[in-house]
Amino acid sequence: MLALPDHWVWDFWLADDDGQFHLFFLKAPRSLGNPDQRHWNVTVGHAVSADLCNWEVVADVLRPSAGPAFDDRATWTGSVVRDANGTWRMFYTGAGSSENGLKQRVGMATSPDLFTWQREPGPAACEADGRWYEQLPDILWHDEAWRDPWVFRDTSDDGWHMLVTARAAHGAGDNRGVIGHARSNDLVTWEVTPPITDAGSGFGHLEVPQVEIVDGRPVLIFSCLGSELAGDRPGEGGVWLALGESPLGPFDIAGARRLTDESLYSGRIIQDRSGQWVMLAFRNTDDSGHFLGEITDPIPFALEDDAELGLSPPLTETGA
Repeated sequence: MLALPDHWVWDFWLADDDGQFHLFFLKAPRSLGNPDQRHWNVTVGHAVSADLCNWEVVADVLRPSAGPAFDDRATWTGSVVRDANGTWRMFYTGAGSSENGLKQRVGMATSPDLFTWQREPGPAACEADGRWYEQLPDILWHDEAWRDPWVFRDTSDDGWHMLVTARAAHGAGDNRGVIGHARSNDLVTWEVTPPITDAGSGFGHLEVPQVEIVDGRPVLIFSCLGSELAGDRPGEGGVWLALGESPLGPFDIAGARRLTDESLYSGRIIQDRSGQWVMLAFRNTDDSGHFLGEITDPIPFALEDDAELGLSPPLTETGA
């Protein structure tokens, strides 16, 4: 588990390099008192581990830009990939003060070793396109969602794809959540394309998306709290799973099933050194509803043999 005495930690992403796991995570001082203020007082922390359990915290890697920029208000959740030349590229969410933090864009930083990072200059690498996605000022939500980039290479077309938390430009206000999509041949220039999922599937947003192939099956992991479900999908939230036909879908979002309750959030799956798929998540709330801000130890993750939407064992905090 990663628990910092002086900081809350929450959303995170992982990279695996030469026998060492790297954990990048959002952090904010507990001295703020109110955990709701953490999003506007955030830095991106970094820890390393050989086993996904015992973490050594090292130097922070990213914080909001000092001057006027698309990311001078906040730097939030992202992902890391390695390009053909061996350079690590971190794609992250930026929010700018010029829109009072309401507009989200994706930026990029690069590193030779996962420890020392250089923010790429210039405008954001990618932002929402109003042809398909909800934009300011015509938003029916808290903000213009274009965040949590998950970047991966699809061997079927040898291209790079970015999946993001986004909202469609049509539909009921509480039911516009989609997985946005952009593609690139070089990880530098990105073309925004229509979402890979449909609005109207029961979610106001689908946060922290991740796609992996587990036992030969494309799996989409995302998170949504009960307060952000559409009215026609009552119930509790947490970490969710949907199966698909390919890494780019289609995914059965309407048929998505919860993996965890709301005590856990922002789940990520990764293979440990034995090849076993495991999930890590951040500990969101305790039994009294108080925010915790810690990252769990690995939780065993496996699709059931009958390939139905289910997990063995169930992923709940009690199973952590």
